[in-house]
Amino acid sequence: MVGPATIPTLIAGIFTCFVLEKMGWFGYGAELPAAVRKILADENEKLKQKATKGDTLVIYFQLAVAILMVVALSLHLAEIGLIGLAVIILASSLIGVTDEHSIGQSFTEGLPFASLLVVFYVIVAMINSQEMFTPVMNWVLAMEGSQQVFMVFLTNGFLSAISDNVFVATIYMNQITPLMEQGLMSREIFEAQSVAVVMGTGIPSMSTPNGQAAFLFLLMSSIAPRIRLGYGRMIYMALPYFLVTTTVAGIIMYNWLD
Repeated sequence: MVGPATIPTLIAGIFTCFVLEKMGWFGYGAELPAAVRKILADENEKLKQKATKGDTLVIYFQLAVAILMVVALSLHLAEIGLIGLAVIILASSLIGVTDEHSIGQSFTEGLPFASLLVVFYVIVAMINSQEMFTPVMNWVLAMEGSQQVFMVFLTNGFLSAISDNVFVATIYMNQITPLMEQGLMSREIFEAQSVAVVMGTGIPSMSTPNGQAAFLFLLMSSIAPRIRLGYGRMIYMALPYFLVTTTVAGIIMYNWLD
């Protein structure tokens, strides 16, 4: 259903990536110094020489678990939390890591991100309890036709940029699903708005790292200060992708019903 919107947007994003890397705009296109590459290559060669059959087997086990995770998520075989727990159990047991202290070290990298999420979802819960987004949603749903679909896409992106994309999508779908079930909205309009919700929470929300968990995780990781990656710099580097993909997706959304 979303293919006619996502595929052109994906192509536009890939083209943007190619242009930015070639032209070196917005901080992209940096090349790895030859001296650094030699150090990494030498270190890689040492690790290869030291590697045993057991080390290779561990990689195969991890690959198998990764494939199982993708299949389970794609087919919705269980709740996401249960799939994640199964991945932890399988990955640790198959490679022989059974000491809880060793397992605990694997979560150290994600602790700052988890702490941020706790604070973030408290804010989201407050927004939900105070119904701060309701006036915006009612205003958009009062529109008609292509304008409504386009504004669903745009407002989803804006609200996701200052909140959480999954939360915004859930609130929107909870608003429009009863309308369709009660016969107040046609199936065609409902499907168009559903696509607009998916596209809105995924594309314009990249204008700030708030809308994308992957961006926030990178900002909270230990590598961020080493590569001098701050909040403002991430917004600056995401700007060309935001402009290009939002424009392409917005045009498609505006003409979706046609």
